[in-house]
Amino acid sequence: MASLKYMEALKLGRKNYQECIEEGKYPYLPVLDSILPAGEIASETSLGVVDVPLSRIVGTKTEGRTTAFASNYMPLLAPNSEFSSKWSNLYDYQVEEGIQDPILVYEYMNRFYVLEGNKRVSVMKFLGAYSIQGEVIRLLPKKNDSKEYRIYCEFMEFYDLAHNNDVWFSREGSYKKLLKLVGKAQGEEWSEDDRIIFNSAYGRFDRAFGKSGQEMYRLNRSDVFLIYTELLGYDVVSHQTEKEMQQALTKVKKEIELADSGHPVELVESPEEVEETTPKPTLLNWLLSGTIQPEQLRIAFLYTKTAEASSWTYAHELGRQHLNEVYGGKLQTMAFDKVDSDLQVRETIEQAIRAGCNMIFTTAPQMVKQSVSMALLHPEVKIYNCSINLSYSAICTYYARMYEAKFLMGAIAAALSKTGKLGYVADYPIYGTLANINAFALGARMIDPDVKVYLEWSRTRDANAMARLEREGITFISGDDMITPQKASREYGLFHIKENGERDNYATPIWHWGKFYERIVKQVCQGADEKGVAKGKKAVNYWWGMSADVIDVICSKDIPHGTHRLIDFLKNSIRAGSFHPFDGLIYSQNGVIRCREGESLSPEEIISMNWLAENVVGQVPLYMDLNDEARDLVRLQGVREEEREDSKE
Repeated sequence: MASLKYMEALKLGRKNYQECIEEGKYPYLPVLDSILPAGEIASETSLGVVDVPLSRIVGTKTEGRTTAFASNYMPLLAPNSEFSSKWSNLYDYQVEEGIQDPILVYEYMNRFYVLEGNKRVSVMKFLGAYSIQGEVIRLLPKKNDSKEYRIYCEFMEFYDLAHNNDVWFSREGSYKKLLKLVGKAQGEEWSEDDRIIFNSAYGRFDRAFGKSGQEMYRLNRSDVFLIYTELLGYDVVSHQTEKEMQQALTKVKKEIELADSGHPVELVESPEEVEETTPKPTLLNWLLSGTIQPEQLRIAFLYTKTAEASSWTYAHELGRQHLNEVYGGKLQTMAFDKVDSDLQVRETIEQAIRAGCNMIFTTAPQMVKQSVSMALLHPEVKIYNCSINLSYSAICTYYARMYEAKFLMGAIAAALSKTGKLGYVADYPIYGTLANINAFALGARMIDPDVKVYLEWSRTRDANAMARLEREGITFISGDDMITPQKASREYGLFHIKENGERDNYATPIWHWGKFYERIVKQVCQGADEKGVAKGKKAVNYWWGMSADVIDVICSKDIPHGTHRLIDFLKNSIRAGSFHPFDGLIYSQNGVIRCREGESLSPEEIISMNWLAENVVGQVPLYMDLNDEARDLVRLQGVREEEREDSKE
């Protein structure tokens, strides 16, 4: 029996050998002593006896019998040889009693090279075993600046906690993400139960992924595991059976493909881009296309706060009410507020689905992960998340080009101010916010080339933004976009602080979410949201602005007539597409040219903007200086500190 198994293994070895020869690859096992350059190793450390994943065992430590094996560790020596006899005996021993003696193996950059026990490894690999016990000696390379070395350093920190050799990422920062998903802080100790649960879950995933037929990605299995856990949540993943994982991998396949292709985003910049590609609603294509009527829609809106406590929620709630008015009761909507944790988002979406909702708007970026997870579990429900620069194919995201309105606000502020100093109070340092700040500064500079915009932040631990601006003698300030009903004040939009301390409002930007929702519902009823965009192949982000009437600026009658005319002209030009706020020569604070004369910034450059314009006085706050609420949002959608311009100075 064992001799027949040796023949099977020999056949696999010879096949692998021939394939390597044809592809010009080395056909035998790699030899660590030949790979390591002289003086490369900084130190050796014994890790004791550990379970070594067979998939990580790639070669031998010394020349020895390396040519006895193909590069897949299957045998190459002829049958009836002493080698084949020993291999067959080991096979019988493993099947009948199980190989107990650990191999002696060296670990270098999380790859393992066998000194003693090559035939044991060969037998175990042939049998499809997952791991083998090994006495491991770690060879620590000298410090260098390569990407692989940096990832290896992250791996060693992770190994010290989880005692896991299986997980090996291809991207920096992935181990930190994994720790967060598992619910562990950086450096937090793992209990033995933590390790058993995690290692068991990863082992089940590894086997499920191998059976799923999805081994075509540039991402490796650990990269896919990270995406998988991010989508479904560690609590779910850690309790799934191998069969459940295999089934779930089919559902998340598009998300994995999206990540594998670099998270491309399909920016839909106007409703017309979708509507123009949709067949006219004749009776025939209505029957064939699966279009639906408004009466068939039941729509849920999820808010992190109440409309009374949050201007953001208030704006979206006005949008929901607008939808009810426009459709005159033909569709039904329901609102859920105070949904501010992952568990609450998940439970509320489930509650909405049980209530018959077939369309759900989650109105904050913090809700995106659970929105995706629930969309994968309920593909029959259309889920939209209000965010930008996030890439998921299971849902659509939507946001508005508020920078268009901010440009006009800057122009108004500079026209009214006589000091050449303006104030801007921003909230969260997330993608989109820096574009708003810079657009305001550029709009102001168009009126006054010497104007300076003093930037302050309202979501820092030291939340005294207004006091600092007043000490600078700044009286024209851009504040929150809307009032908060519970804490109504005049410090919203563009306001002026008079000598007696009173505030006068001159202009305010408008997020007209009602029109946004109206257009999306129209597209859903026409079947346009899936026909007009490449959903599944790319993440879809509806990114509409003044041309779609979802953004506007309302001006006070106290603004001079000439300024009114200028703003109306600019507004109409932006709507028509003949004027672009980020157009022409633009410098950032450190003197770098961000846009050249005769050119315009692309949508992608605007969305991912991580610099401040040269006439902005101030910086983006560090993560450590933000309050807890801001940190939660910045972790998900914040402008990365290491990529910011001011972090490199």
